[in-house]
Amino acid sequence: MRKKIQFTLTPEEAYTDRPLEEVLHNKFSLKSGGAILPLRRSIDARTNPVKIRVAAEYYHDENPPSLINHTLCLRDVSRSPRVIIVGSGPAGLFAALKLIELGVKPVILERGKDVRSRRRDLAAINKNHTVNPDSNYCFGEGGAGTYSDGKLYTRSKKRGDVKRILDILVAHGASHDILIDAHPHIGTNKLPKIIMAIRESILSSGGEVHFETRVDDLIISNGEAVGVRTSKGESFHGEAVILATGHSARDIFNLLHSKQIQIEVKPFALGVRVEHPQSLIDRIQYHCEQGRGEYLPAAAYSLAHQAVVAGRQLGVFSFCMCPGGFIVPSATAPGEVVVNGMSPSRRDSKFANSGIVVSVEEADFQDFRKFGPLAGVYFQSQLERLACELAGGKQTAPAQRLMDFVGGKTSSSLPATSYQPGLISASLDEVLPKQLAESLRSGFKAFGKKMKGFLTNEAQVVGVESRTSSPVRIPRDREKLEHPGLKRLFPCGEGAGYAGGIVSAAMDGERCAAIAAAQYAGKIDV
Repeated sequence: MRKKIQFTLTPEEAYTDRPLEEVLHNKFSLKSGGAILPLRRSIDARTNPVKIRVAAEYYHDENPPSLINHTLCLRDVSRSPRVIIVGSGPAGLFAALKLIELGVKPVILERGKDVRSRRRDLAAINKNHTVNPDSNYCFGEGGAGTYSDGKLYTRSKKRGDVKRILDILVAHGASHDILIDAHPHIGTNKLPKIIMAIRESILSSGGEVHFETRVDDLIISNGEAVGVRTSKGESFHGEAVILATGHSARDIFNLLHSKQIQIEVKPFALGVRVEHPQSLIDRIQYHCEQGRGEYLPAAAYSLAHQAVVAGRQLGVFSFCMCPGGFIVPSATAPGEVVVNGMSPSRRDSKFANSGIVVSVEEADFQDFRKFGPLAGVYFQSQLERLACELAGGKQTAPAQRLMDFVGGKTSSSLPATSYQPGLISASLDEVLPKQLAESLRSGFKAFGKKMKGFLTNEAQVVGVESRTSSPVRIPRDREKLEHPGLKRLFPCGEGAGYAGGIVSAAMDGERCAAIAAAQYAGKIDV
């Protein structure tokens, strides 16, 4: 007999080191032969004290099934047809795993370094303000997601099997908690080992992974992409090319444009990253003056507002909110300042940060229309260079206290920060376009009303948050997923404009791999 049930737990019960199944069994004294399978755990902060809601299934006289529904069926593909994958982010890695399942050999070409070697380049950015254009927070094994919060929540339910992606991550070392938490995350401290385990699965099956191998050109024959050339002068040929380069591979956008391979302007978002003391966000969200206690996780928030500026309505919203996290430098070239956020698995930093960004469309960067489909790229780049110049030409970032920014005042001092390269007090109006800055001010005022205490000079805004998504879309056929003007080329993931996070990128990688294998490698996805 199977029965769906709901439980309400205290934080001490829900977030103990013991497995949740054991907690539920002990708390509710199940009869002999009964068992509980937890399905979903979420925080209900509307109550005081906070409660944890758990949805589960009760099984009587039978064993519950495993939480994991999918297992990888890897095989030896060392002598199989090859598909070239450009980029080793979530889209590229999951495309490779799918190809192996289908009996196709993936050949991954990654411009950056493996996760261990990559750490030295991240340290150089933070300590020495030195940006390696091929190895940084955006480029390298695992892509931008490796050194992030590892957020796994997605609304892209129709693009693929979300549960399958989570199961594969668990099989490579992620916590089982990601299978039941309403807003699952892995943590930047745990992601590298998971990425390395995925790489080992690819290599042990006969796939290839080449690091420090930047793709500089496509090999085109009779109107079809049959391979790539690298900066080292090497050529790699395959049955198809999956382009999974991420949202910051501007050289790839330039390459396609120079070869008259169609690309398009795409709306995106940009703004700033706001940083609060985590204790302040906890008090607001959990209604707790004495702190959240030992068991509740660091509180998060999600905010949105429609600003009306100069007769236009512009969306302002929180993006990539990192409770208990750090602001990190995400530039991909010297002479630019870009900020992003990440959190360790325990989310135990003293700071909370989130991107607060404004939706921008082609009309917002008309001054760059001479660059055609690259207009958004040049618009992004100009703001990043201005931020760098304003902050002194290093990775130091310009910042203002939050209420000072809203009031148009340069801050006389700045609070403590998690941003390692350091901050400098400066007016962000010198970087941000006027309409964008006014939209942010409108948003912050609205957020202060929604979350009493959010609008405070204990918080600060740091610029610029400009790499929220790709400013370019590489078009593809809706069904075949290949470029309409170049057969065998499969634009994929976030960089091509078809994903917005780890899970959606991974699902898109699987879709492209399955169709490439069926169409050009003679493999049928069953």
